[in-house]
Amino acid sequence: MHVIIDDKIPYIKGLIEQFPGKESITVTYLPGGEINADAVREADALIIRTRTHCDASLLTGSSVRFIATATIGFDHIDTEFCKEQGIFWTNCPGCNADSVAQYVESTLYILSEKINTSLSDLTIGIVGAGHVGSRVAKMAHELGLKVMCSDPPRADKEGAADPNGEKLFYSLAELADSCDILSFHTPLIREGKYPTYHLADADFFRSLSKKSILINTSRGEVVDNQALVKALRNGLIEEAIIDVWENEPHPLPELLDLVFLSTPHIAGYSADGKANATRMSLDAFCRFFGIKADYTITPPAPLKDLPNNLSAKEVALFAYDPRRDSEALRNHPEKFEQLRGNYPLRREKKGYH
Repeated sequence: MHVIIDDKIPYIKGLIEQFPGKESITVTYLPGGEINADAVREADALIIRTRTHCDASLLTGSSVRFIATATIGFDHIDTEFCKEQGIFWTNCPGCNADSVAQYVESTLYILSEKINTSLSDLTIGIVGAGHVGSRVAKMAHELGLKVMCSDPPRADKEGAADPNGEKLFYSLAELADSCDILSFHTPLIREGKYPTYHLADADFFRSLSKKSILINTSRGEVVDNQALVKALRNGLIEEAIIDVWENEPHPLPELLDLVFLSTPHIAGYSADGKANATRMSLDAFCRFFGIKADYTITPPAPLKDLPNNLSAKEVALFAYDPRRDSEALRNHPEKFEQLRGNYPLRREKKGYH
């Protein structure tokens, strides 16, 4: 068996090489951009990230039977082509939900300072209440914000209200009418009943009743970046926190200049989230190939001990302050991939003792 693995996936090197039957397994580690048709021709399995597009141009004529992407999103996988070719694929839903929640929590504290408003006086709209959005909603509620969630697929399936009549899900229009902050957590879906491509577009920005704050940690194309530039310049959006961009790794320079916090697609990049994704990918690999392996993946300890007697806000920003990542990208936007690929150790609060 030949396995090709993206060499930026953390904590994975050397593990498959120790699995039962290792004598018959060859593992090759490559940068995501070098996982091409020639490289995968004789491969049986791929373990990748978003930078490898698994479609006909990559997979036609190959021996690939299994693909695991160590990410929540899977819009880089042509799922219909894989189905037609009998190629099994899997992603890692929820693997970095706590990491994204950590990112949003820290940005909320920083925003609160900038606009000089208590978080308890604000309403946040969560657009997409899946694994990540639900975790962000829980965190925001714990911080004292009023939370409104919009998730049409869930609303259609579960109902918009609970048995007591309490509303669970709101329309996007209701969020646009009521929310001070809008945080996007949807997958990228280009067609079908629930498309999310350019969900936040010029019409959406014009529909806002307030000068809202926009946070996008989902996919860059969920927000029309050109329209967001105009909305910021025209005062329709008060501030924007952008972690994901259209045309990555080349963010729109005008948008980069206008947003409050700009980071290189790293909201879900805590060591804890990465460890979860690697573990889920390897578990799927073992299930598919019938391998019974015993292994552990433990992120490194934090680089600094948590000081005593810190407030909740101080603890959050000690564990993770997004201003560092924002400054790094602003100073060197041409290093987007390098900043992402060589991201320093970041532990979630639960990693501190």
